[in-house]
Amino acid sequence: MRSNTLKKVISGTVSALMIAASIPSVASAADQQTRGNIGGFDYEMWNQNGQGQASMNPSAGSFTCSWSNIENFLARMGKNYDSQKINYKKLNGITLEYDVEYTPKGNSYMCVYGWTRNPLMEYYIVEGWGDWRPPGNDGENKGTVTLNGNTYDIRKSMRYNQPSLDGTATFPQYWSVRKTSGSANNQTNYMKGTIDVSGHFDAWEKAGLDMSGTLYEVSLNIEGYRSNGSANVKSVSVKTGSGQSDVTVETGNTTGGNAGGGNVGGGFDGNGGGMNWGDFGG
Repeated sequence: MRSNTLKKVISGTVSALMIAASIPSVASAADQQTRGNIGGFDYEMWNQNGQGQASMNPSAGSFTCSWSNIENFLARMGKNYDSQKINYKKLNGITLEYDVEYTPKGNSYMCVYGWTRNPLMEYYIVEGWGDWRPPGNDGENKGTVTLNGNTYDIRKSMRYNQPSLDGTATFPQYWSVRKTSGSANNQTNYMKGTIDVSGHFDAWEKAGLDMSGTLYEVSLNIEGYRSNGSANVKSVSVKTGSGQSDVTVETGNTTGGNAGGGNVGGGFDGNGGGMNWGDFGG
């Protein structure tokens, strides 16, 4: 959620003692970053250039975060599957459950987030946002899908010669964005639900998007761009083995509401030298 700015992720495994103490790991000379695994949950906080004030306090299956006067900020928690080198279908159904108090003040959104490899792809399932509905007018309309009582627009956008998990690359972004935000700007939103992650993946495949890659991760992500806000993620869990969904993709007009001005870009873009989270909470 940035205009030509890059999020950087560091490779490596953090020891249990480091994780318990939430010792920060420096992504660059200027960026503020902490990451680790706690109670089986992978997490990361990233604040570009260390600008403004940003914090994330993780525990097993929950975290709080806040940001103010930042350039670009994110905090995420979920499950990394990179070491397994499997397609999402091998997990026989993936769901993410969340219970969140989310307070966006400006350009921000709450989403399910991740990547696939071989081919490389970055994805978002957006549940709520602040004053701007991603991804704006970027990309192609691919239809709509209704899951868990909500209808989502499906879009595909492209990133050209940008940093990624595997170094500088050209790769697509796949989006499912709720027709109506589950959150409102400048207030605390009490959001609780279950996301049929595999259902979205199946819908994207039926819409003609390539889902043949190996799954890198499934995470709940709170993100902000040049904004303020906070979130109390009271619980988040990623479950597998729930079975496959019966998904129908509708084609036609996919215009959504609340699409104001703003900026859009990649999510967890990697550094230009490439990196590998293969052992990170796998």
